Amino acid sequence: MSFEDLGLSQPILQALDQKGYTAATPIQTQAIPLVLEGRDLLGIAQTGTGKTAAFMLPAIDNLREAGRQTPFKSCRMLVLAPTRELAGQIAKSAMDYGGFTGLRVQSVVGGTSVGKDRNKLHRGTDILVATPGRLLDLVDQKAFRLDGVEILVLDEADQMLDLGFIHALKKLVALMPKDRQTLLFSATMPSSIKDLSKQYLSNPAHVSVTPAATTAERVEQYVTFVSQSEKQGLLELILRRRYPETEGMERVLIFTRTKHGADRVVKKLGQAGITADAIHGNKSQPQRERAIANFKSGRVPILVATDIAARGIDIPGVSHVVNFELPNVSEQYVHRIGRTARAGADGIAMTLCSEDERAYLRDIQKLTGVTCERLPLPDNFRAFIEDAPIVRPKGNPGQVQQPRAKKVQPKPLGGGQRPGKRADSRADNRSGDRPQHGGGSERHGKTGGSGGGQNRRRRFRGKGNSGGGSVQRRTGG
Repeated sequence: MSFEDLGLSQPILQALDQKGYTAATPIQTQAIPLVLEGRDLLGIAQTGTGKTAAFMLPAIDNLREAGRQTPFKSCRMLVLAPTRELAGQIAKSAMDYGGFTGLRVQSVVGGTSVGKDRNKLHRGTDILVATPGRLLDLVDQKAFRLDGVEILVLDEADQMLDLGFIHALKKLVALMPKDRQTLLFSATMPSSIKDLSKQYLSNPAHVSVTPAATTAERVEQYVTFVSQSEKQGLLELILRRRYPETEGMERVLIFTRTKHGADRVVKKLGQAGITADAIHGNKSQPQRERAIANFKSGRVPILVATDIAARGIDIPGVSHVVNFELPNVSEQYVHRIGRTARAGADGIAMTLCSEDERAYLRDIQKLTGVTCERLPLPDNFRAFIEDAPIVRPKGNPGQVQQPRAKKVQPKPLGGGQRPGKRADSRADNRSGDRPQHGGGSERHGKTGGSGGGQNRRRRFRGKGNSGGGSVQRRTGG
């Protein structure tokens, strides 16, 4: 069905024509007329099926038709999203779709200057896209009000209604007018969350173009069973295209469960000569934006992420998703693999499953109704793991760097400084253990003045915890 047949206004149709959109997707076909009528709506559809346009297009039309003034220090439409990346993408879509309507669009997320957010929202805005934490900060500082909200949208509603956001959401909703229009959209909607959503909806219409938690039909799903200690080696083989399923690999999105796990994978890939970036909650906003930009441009075609990237990464050309670790929440798997096979493309999802993750895999397959095709380990896998060097130079992944031979220094014939002891101290520094004496550099003799290592060791044997006390006696402290 065309967008014109759905009843959208000419400014919206002009913006869609500029973006090259002609036919509406199933979720858009069903949702747009209901939203134009002013109905509350609960919409469920797979990722990559156009949910953002399904609520944003008719909402912009309703705002334009109402013609009300932009409220001071408030907004007319509020979209809440669980991640900074998703909020940024929704805000960009709103700017594109409303480009010919004259409506103002702003976005506020955590990790940026709260002072700048206060300034840009001082005069109010028509459409605000925000993460709950930053918006609550602005409300608490009396820099923003919610009494002007006409339309509330919860994107990825299942996560917004979960424990991580529900307390902030309750505080924010209590400050909004009760006669607003509320729209909830998600790819997954567990029954417990669906019951909770009734508190925010009034006589809602329900739109579900696919069964809840259905994975994209165009995603080929595979699983390989491997021990946890051998996952890194298998990941390297996958990224080196040692599987037939890796033909045509372009951009690869790798998921881990933890932030430290993501950093560890990136570090070990770097040691193997494979360049990758990571994004997770411990990264600053500029770091996250830079990683996404490098991934989009193809400068760094491998991105390792926690589940913050399972929602909000809408990048054409993600050919493969690799679950380095399975999520312990089954619904997250649906969002993860939905990062590929977007906008009509095909995609491949590969899962590395260890023995202690088999229960997670069973839950995922029960939820989705899909049994992943099993891939055996590559023929050369055991030899690759056994021969893998501890350190590999970045320039030539096939070259093995041999460990340096340890230099043995002869024992001194007389007293004074002992070279062997000095070498041991440097070795301790390389291993991460700092010498337990009172500051200074043993190498340059700053701590002990004259007399070398042996005389310093005698001074540190005096009373007190360490060398710090001896230094105070010498300096008169």
